[in-house]
Amino acid sequence: MIRVKNLTKHFGAVRAVDDVTFHVEEGEIVGFLGPNGAGKTTTLRVLTCFHPADQGSASVVGFDVFRESMQVRRNIGYLPESAPLYPEMRAREYLDFRARLHGMGRDDRHQAIKRVTEQCWLGEFIDRPIGQLSKGMRQRVGLADALVHDPKVLVLDEPTIGLDPTQIRETRHLIKELGERHTILLSSHILHEVQQICNRTIIIKNGRIVAIGSPDELRQRVSASSPLIAEIKGPAAEIKKSIAGLAGIGSIEATSTDGWNRLAVQPSGEADVREAIFKLAADQGWTMREMRREVASLEDFFVKIVAEQQAPGN
Repeated sequence: MIRVKNLTKHFGAVRAVDDVTFHVEEGEIVGFLGPNGAGKTTTLRVLTCFHPADQGSASVVGFDVFRESMQVRRNIGYLPESAPLYPEMRAREYLDFRARLHGMGRDDRHQAIKRVTEQCWLGEFIDRPIGQLSKGMRQRVGLADALVHDPKVLVLDEPTIGLDPTQIRETRHLIKELGERHTILLSSHILHEVQQICNRTIIIKNGRIVAIGSPDELRQRVSASSPLIAEIKGPAAEIKKSIAGLAGIGSIEATSTDGWNRLAVQPSGEADVREAIFKLAADQGWTMREMRREVASLEDFFVKIVAEQQAPGN
């Protein structure tokens, strides 16, 4: 559905997007994740035909965003971070105006406005002037605008910004439902949001793609080197020395309480040392009541990958 290859965009001397390549398949909800200023919005604006790129190529639903922009616009719904609405227009009037721009007839417009009014919970607000709506309600109108022509692809830039906690939960649920009918590229700097909604995650930093994978895959990349937590009953010094002598062990931190030794074991590489520790405890007759790997979050991965990018020499 979306194909991006070697995309580069400069603003003066600043390289906002740096040789970016990725794809989004039909039916996917893909999170485009990165800190503020990472290049997320610039990339989305290229895909939605608001900015030309300096180098590279991009297509949406098979149409080139540079040479076939009108076809792209017919197949894409775009919710920018700050939706550009007309405050003097009523919400219904605005959506009708936008539907006309998409070439929709009167009956189709009526049905489409009814559909997006229900989807975006605009019911009692649909006939109010947009200028009198809260920021969260204006965001709903912007989302309704993106949906009114029932596009194949939705590009959502920070869709929950300005919403209260209840509205955020409802919007996340709506995006999941929309993913059953639309391909969605979702930009956000909120890791928890991406982890809850998206099938796959693209992380961008300083205009460059630094990681791509499902939230679980990215978490596992951190978890593979995360410490093991084990609780073993027995002689503290002997337990620590014996485990430290196993292959693949990097370091151990230990605390003892009531004869139980709580160990934080850091592997030296990506090898799984749990079986070796369990076998050692069994052979020595030590009682083990817990052994688990620390579970990493998407936030842990994000912090790790950004730190690696900022390290000297990168």
